[in-house]
Amino acid sequence: MNKTLISTFLSCLTLSSMALAQGTASKTQNSGMAPVPKAVFTPSDPVLMTISGENVTISEFDRVFRKNNRDTVFTEKSVREYMDLYINYKLKVREAETLQMDTSETFKSELAGYRKQLAQPYLNDKEVGEQLIREAYDRLNKDVRASHILIRLDAEALPKDTLNVYNRIMKIRDMVMKGADFAKVARDSSEDPSAKDNSGDLGYFTGMQMVYPFETVAYSTKPGSVSMPVRTRFGFHIIKVVDVRAAQGELRVAHIMIRAAKDAGDSAMAAANARILDVKKALAGGMPWDSAVSKYSEDKGSARKGGELPWFGTGRMVPEFEKAAFQLKNIGDMSDVVKTTYGYHLIKLLEKRGVPSFDEKKAELKQMIARDSRNEASKSSMIAKIKKRYTFKDIRANLDEFVNALDTSLLAGEWELTRVSKFSKYLFTLTDSGAAPQLYTQQDFAKYIASHQTKRSGSTPQAVGYSMYDQWVGETCLSFYEARLDNLFPDFRNLMKEYRDGILLFDLTDKMVWSKAVKDTSGLEAYYDQNKNNYLWGERYDAVVYSSKDNKALTELKKQLVRGKKPVPDILLSVNKSATDPIVQKEARFAKGENEMVDASMGKTGAGELIQRNDVWYLVDVKQAIPVGPKSVDEARGLITADYQNYLEKNWISSLKAKYAVSVDQNVLSKMWK
Repeated sequence: MNKTLISTFLSCLTLSSMALAQGTASKTQNSGMAPVPKAVFTPSDPVLMTISGENVTISEFDRVFRKNNRDTVFTEKSVREYMDLYINYKLKVREAETLQMDTSETFKSELAGYRKQLAQPYLNDKEVGEQLIREAYDRLNKDVRASHILIRLDAEALPKDTLNVYNRIMKIRDMVMKGADFAKVARDSSEDPSAKDNSGDLGYFTGMQMVYPFETVAYSTKPGSVSMPVRTRFGFHIIKVVDVRAAQGELRVAHIMIRAAKDAGDSAMAAANARILDVKKALAGGMPWDSAVSKYSEDKGSARKGGELPWFGTGRMVPEFEKAAFQLKNIGDMSDVVKTTYGYHLIKLLEKRGVPSFDEKKAELKQMIARDSRNEASKSSMIAKIKKRYTFKDIRANLDEFVNALDTSLLAGEWELTRVSKFSKYLFTLTDSGAAPQLYTQQDFAKYIASHQTKRSGSTPQAVGYSMYDQWVGETCLSFYEARLDNLFPDFRNLMKEYRDGILLFDLTDKMVWSKAVKDTSGLEAYYDQNKNNYLWGERYDAVVYSSKDNKALTELKKQLVRGKKPVPDILLSVNKSATDPIVQKEARFAKGENEMVDASMGKTGAGELIQRNDVWYLVDVKQAIPVGPKSVDEARGLITADYQNYLEKNWISSLKAKYAVSVDQNVLSKMWK
């Protein structure tokens, strides 16, 4: 089952937002750290009703009522109607609990999956997240052109290896700062393979196009300057910022391409160039653009759409194509021939637009950041806050002792717990207010390593061990905090209860009503026998409708049908031989209102008068009138099944009310509308 199904189901009970729609809003509004509430309900929060010994306070009912009746005025009628629905809802949940449906592994697993999803907004620092969105938008308003030099380094390199690479990149930077040509040094020293061809020049780029640490340094370095080394997952870089300009915005263009690989010989290049010039000449001579695209373009993907390409901005196309496209000023303008690594192009400008407003772009940026490495900044900030809140303390000596015992089997992904079976010291603690410290031991870490190890190269067991320790600590802190969300955030606690009850309600209702109505064929037929007069056919006729634009052919058909000397198929075959428009027939059992031509002939049998609608003529031959009578089970199965489900539901509710005692304090209830 998914969240949409739960939401849809609860909608049927006018409790729609309990499962998803309104819950999403409430669960995100308190995603920062907050103090633990002192109490869920205060002494002034009286009990509104009791269902089989379970108390429901007025604040609980008031919260659910307001959440699902935002546009409803608080009247006695609206409150009492909702109270009846809410009691039915609570009775069904109580029955599911009695049947211990909430103890099944399937239920627990499903609820745990929803909890994991719903907890995610709480496990990132909301303030940092908002800052990242604003920062990304501000950067989208500027384009940066930069070159870089890269010295590669594994993400899990040991400190001594990290220092060696840092010293190497610093020596290269010193050379550049003393006057060495950056482009030549990049070609000679950079471990970015593309540097041999582009001399380290990355061209223009904008926000969200580079890894976050690289982007941050590029946007904070002045044009003409060379940055200090910056580390990314690729290694250490130095960045030379060449230019910063206002963002170009985005374009939508169409193009015609003649392919020519960059390593093609001179004769192939010349032939491709001649062909694109021929295309240009044809367009100048009046050939429509779409015709030229269809006839000449060798980009088959875009040729099917008139050469159109998706919207693009800075850094999305090869530089030569991008530059030529953005030089086009007016809609409909066409470029001169443009040569790229793919071949030769003619580009036509279709639309242009600037950077969208912050409000327009915010939702998209939020999604992009959630998938980007910069989201780690929000998560890291949250982990730091959790550590502070829950007094994180670690024993580094115990960690060093454990990590030093790791061997190369870890790099092969074949490390076993038995190798550290004697290690049992604790590594760190987390302490909740008023509770004893939670201890996390070397054996806990060993189990984490065993279940998360993968094959790795270019590192050491110790580097991998320290890296995995940081991951484990971060995940443990988040899990520690996630387990306390119910106490920290009433909205989260309420939403989880709604999901819990919604799953139970869905599963039990399916068992008692929906699936039962479908599978219980004998019960369905018995219900039909008792209520068949509720499923009646109206006035109906067995008839054949003939149609044609040839009035004379239909007149001849009617004449022969009235005579009745030949079978109908033979008559049709004969008449259609000379008809200017073939006669089409439709034979069926028509109910009143289903066919205009048949309606005009109802009450009469046999072939009627010809009827004209626009340029088509119709002839209706009524065979017999069908008297009013009940539909069969198969003819009305959908409607009968729905009514049978309502019948089962009603009887089920009655049995639950007889099984579980329900009492409502009318004085407390009346406070809802007074």
